[in-house]
Amino acid sequence: MVNRKRLLATFLQLVQIDSPSFREREVADFVQNVLAELSLHVFEDQAARRINGQAGNLYARWPGTGAGPAILFCVHLDTVEPGRRVKPQVREGVVYGGGRTVLGADDKAGIAAVIEALRVIRERDLSTPPVELVFTVAEEQGLIGAKHLEAGLITAGYGFVLDSDGPPGKIIIRAPSQDRIVATVWGQAAHAGINPEAGINAIQAAARGIAGLRLGRIDEETTANIGVIQGGVATNIVPERVTVEGETRSLDDGKRAALTAEIRRLFTEGVESAGGRVEFEVEQLYPSFRLAPEDPVVQIAVRAAARVGLEPRLGQSGGGSDANILNALGVPTANLSCGMQKVHTTEEFIVIEDLVKSTELVLEIIKGV
Repeated sequence: MVNRKRLLATFLQLVQIDSPSFREREVADFVQNVLAELSLHVFEDQAARRINGQAGNLYARWPGTGAGPAILFCVHLDTVEPGRRVKPQVREGVVYGGGRTVLGADDKAGIAAVIEALRVIRERDLSTPPVELVFTVAEEQGLIGAKHLEAGLITAGYGFVLDSDGPPGKIIIRAPSQDRIVATVWGQAAHAGINPEAGINAIQAAARGIAGLRLGRIDEETTANIGVIQGGVATNIVPERVTVEGETRSLDDGKRAALTAEIRRLFTEGVESAGGRVEFEVEQLYPSFRLAPEDPVVQIAVRAAARVGLEPRLGQSGGGSDANILNALGVPTANLSCGMQKVHTTEEFIVIEDLVKSTELVLEIIKGV
């Protein structure tokens, strides 16, 4: 029932709309216009004002004509950089980003799938339960938009986020929590050529702190990373200050908390051994979630995937999604793969058949409840 040509055209339109985090106005307007054409009322919340962005989260409700509880579908509007002026290329059944930008299938494949599913329902006058739709902003910056969702507007008993990579059929039922760590290292400024002895090199102190850390894959559930280092003003000045930013993630909240504490301790010891001092800021960006294979929301996805010819694959993710926030709000939510591959790179692509199958899966979930 999916109109492949229309689906692809919608997707190509979406990826050519610039929508980096906090600058989602144009794509939000596009989505609102499409939903209005389907006779849906769209409500935009106050997230833009709260996060200093251009657009807020969008909410809409498909009234449905059949019995059953409301189902939630959630996708995000923003993309990572470099994601402006995308020039999609279609070759041999695959859409690429052109090599200089991301494609933006993360998460515009999800947006296109939801839109096409609604269009099919309207055209075929299909009987469905109510469907709630949420389009979030600033997801790529730590699920910021989802953290500002107005929970009272969501009444669905369960939901699905379309924001996992790989061919459709993968159902994420477990995802980690994440801590953001910012360490400011202080040394002592001095002239690097005249009296370096009077200085304490903050960059060197930070390097000693980093050298003692466990980074990368810690175990099958846990990771850690140092991703940003900023400091110094000139080569002839012993640097007084440097900022180091990193993260910890784990499917086990206890492991994440313990690893963050370990990083604080070892980093501090390294910095102080070089004569510096350190100030820490730690923020939990989002909680973990875990669904059981037998949970209704999981079984609905499993059965729907099988009906459209997909092999259901239950899995876990090393990254967060809006599903983390929705589960924390009390809405059991699984994260579904929607075909995007090599996301967050200039090699990102999506197989058109996977985009079609993702849309068929959305449609079958709605129809089959």
